[in-house]
Formats: sequence, C-alpha cells, structure tokens
Amino acid sequence: MAENDLTLRMIPSLDRQLVFPLLEFVSMKQVYKAEDMLKAKFELLSNTNMVDFTGELYMQIHDTDSLPEDFAKRGEEVIKKLEESEQKTEHIREVIENPEVVGSLRQDKLQNMKLLRENYQCTPEMVLELYKYGQLQYSCGNYGGCADMLFHFSILSTDPELTLSAMWGKLASEILLGNWEVAYEDMFKLKDTIDKTHFKTPGEQLQQRSWLLHWSLFVFFNHPKGRDGIIDTFMLPHYISTIQNSCPWILRYLTAAVVTNRRRRAMMQDLVKIIEQVSHTYSDPVTEFVEALYADFDFDKAASKLEACEGVLERDFFLTGAVDDFVENARFFFAEVYCRVHKRIDMTGLAKRLNMKQEEAEKWIVKLIRDTRMDAKIDFKDNTVVMNPSYNPVYQQVIERTKALVFRSQVLNGAMDKRDSSAAKKDDKKQEQKQRGSGNKQPQQQQQQQQKTGRRQQETVAVGGGY
Repeated sequence: MAENDLTLRMIPSLDRQLVFPLLEFVSMKQVYKAEDMLKAKFELLSNTNMVDFTGELYMQIHDTDSLPEDFAKRGEEVIKKLEESEQKTEHIREVIENPEVVGSLRQDKLQNMKLLRENYQCTPEMVLELYKYGQLQYSCGNYGGCADMLFHFSILSTDPELTLSAMWGKLASEILLGNWEVAYEDMFKLKDTIDKTHFKTPGEQLQQRSWLLHWSLFVFFNHPKGRDGIIDTFMLPHYISTIQNSCPWILRYLTAAVVTNRRRRAMMQDLVKIIEQVSHTYSDPVTEFVEALYADFDFDKAASKLEACEGVLERDFFLTGAVDDFVENARFFFAEVYCRVHKRIDMTGLAKRLNMKQEEAEKWIVKLIRDTRMDAKIDFKDNTVVMNPSYNPVYQQVIERTKALVFRSQVLNGAMDKRDSSAAKKDDKKQEQKQRGSGNKQPQQQQQQQQKTGRRQQETVAVGGGY
C-alpha cells in the first residue's frame, strides 16, 4: 500500500502544518503503522506553538494522563509572546482597520508608508511587527488572524523577500481554513510574483515553482475550476520543466486532471510526450495506464493498470474524491482507442478489460457509440461490435495538419513587425542625434562664412575707394 504513496516525496516541498492533513489521511487509510503515524505527527508539530495539541499526541504515544512540566512552561511562554505582540501591533492595527485610511491607500507602497508615518505616526518597525505577529499566530494554529496580519503586511511592506514570504503564509492559512475562492486568487498572485521576481540564482526560482506546484494541489482539487486551472498552469513550459527536473511525481495529478476532464482531451497528446520523457525517473499506475494506451497500444497492460489505478487513487489525499470520475473517463478513452484499432470487437473481452459485468458493459458500449457518434453496429447474435472504418479525405488531413501554421505565421509576423519597428525607432533616434549634432555645428559654420564674406566685402570696398 505504501509503494505508490507520495506523502514522503511531497513532505520536503510543503509547510509542516500543510503536511498534517496528509498524515491524518494516510493514518485513516492505514497505509502505515498507527504508532509510527502518531510519532510522525508529534515530531512534525513539536517545533510549533500548538502546545495543547502536541500535548494530546504526547499522552497518546506514552499512554499517560499527565504531561511533563515543560508543556506548561511552553504554554505560558506562548501566551506571553502573543500578549506582547498584540500590544506592539495595537496602534497600527487600529490605523489600518480604519475605513478612511483604507480608502486613502494607493498602489505605491512608498506613498502609503509616507502617509501613515506623517498622519498616523506608523513606522516601518510597526509594519514588521505585523509580520511577526502573523507568524506567531500561524504557529499557534490561529490561521484566520494570521491571514489578516499577513494581508495587511503585504500591502504596506517594501521588502520584496518578506512580502513573498507573507504571500506564502497567507496562502497556507487560506488553505487550512478551507477558503478556496480566496486561496485560488492568492495562488495565482503568488505565481505571477514568482514569475516576475529576479532571484539570485535559477535554482531559487525552480524551488519556488516546485513549492507552488505542491501547494496548489490543495486548491485545484477543491475549487470548482480546479481541473481546468491545473491543466492551464502545469502545462506551461517553465512548469513542465520544473516537473521534469524537480518533482516528476506531480505528473500523477496532471494526468488525473486531463483524464477526468474530457473537454480538455486535446491535451492528451502533449501529456503522453511528457510521460514518455519522465518515465525513466518516475511512473505509477496512473501514468503507466496513459502510456500503455496511447504510446504502446498495449490494451492488456492498460486494462491491468486501470484496475490498479482505483486502489492508488483511493489512498491519495488529493485524488480520493475523483476515483469514480477517473475510472469512468478512463474507460471512455480506453474504449475509444480500442474501437479505432479494431474492426470487430468482442464485447465479452472488452467487458473483462474494462472490469465490468457483461450486461453493464453492453449498456455502456451502446451509450458510448451514441454519445460519440461512432460509425458502428452491434451484432447481438455474435455479441460483437462491428466498426465501419472511416478515413478522412486528403484535403481534411491537410487542413488538420496545417491548422497551427496560421497561428505560427501570425506570431512570426508580429515578431518581425516588432523588430522592424524597434529598428526604425533606433534609426530615428540616431538621425535625431545627428541632426542635433549637425544643428550645433551649422551656426558655427554660418558665422565663419559670414565673417569671411564680410572681410571680402570690406576688402572690395577698400580697393574701390582707392581707385
């Protein structure tokens, strides 16, 4: 059961409090020993300020009703820190919660800070205390208060590193609160910030994107638009590169999203190419099913992997709610490819491959032919499906293969126009500079010529007077 579990691989890319729901799910599914899971939860949260909860775990592990004195001391220290931090941020919280102040804030953070300093005596040190107070509340498990503090901090802070850290903290808080609409927006704001930020090394940006891929799974598989969002995000070139180089196991979730979203079936060809490229470093029944069906056309292997997928998805924290959709759509893709390859199909054999009963398979195949409008007939005497081969005309094949050429030519024309316009602007600037330089020289030349002509006139006048 633990062979295809991804919890251990995902832990390094998640915050410790985001890991806890995964451990709870895995312990409920009994993937690992119960004693080991209790110890893992305790070690996971022992460095946080969730003293009461870790105390309960300690009593379960040691089978006792009493706690050491250290827990009481830690609890008092945490309460003291919260009171101190609350006092330090009291003034600035009152200011930023004032509707008049909120209405006067602008996008320019420097101007906002200047406004707060001059009119309300708020200093950058007070803004930093908001960040510390939010961190402390997050460590205590007060995710609502943490989200509020970090939101206000990110609006006022001029430190890009701390602002990025606050965005991560707010996203984690919204995820743990289950505010999926807000988390969906925060996730894409964080994505844009990561893409636009110039990190010191490419490895830092790769790490940030890898974290985002893992954290976004909580949002995508709980938001109504998640199955479209995960495909649109994960199929971007730089995120595909991140998956290939840093976290290939994320392909399980991308594959599940494509399979369960029949409207995005056009992405299947690109997905198969990615799976083939990564198959030497990672594979599981979900990716192997797609590879066997679309790359190898090995229907026996695809059928066995489809049967194994049910158990894998049921024990996956993010995909446990998509088991029925995945199996239904996977059967659809299997039957579609199978019918394209074979002219005469034995329904009994197809039912076995789809892991369905005979009557259920017959009804399902009839519905499939009706929905997909396949040119097929069912012979109930022989219990077979006869496929009428249909070939696209040559001109239709040419149209399909050249569809992308129009778009590519438009992109190339746009790039050439931009290049020509930029070159023309450079030439215009050079000419303007030359004209300015020549304009400065022309008055001097004109003065010299005027002086020369004046001398000549004086000489001629003098000569004429002598005569």
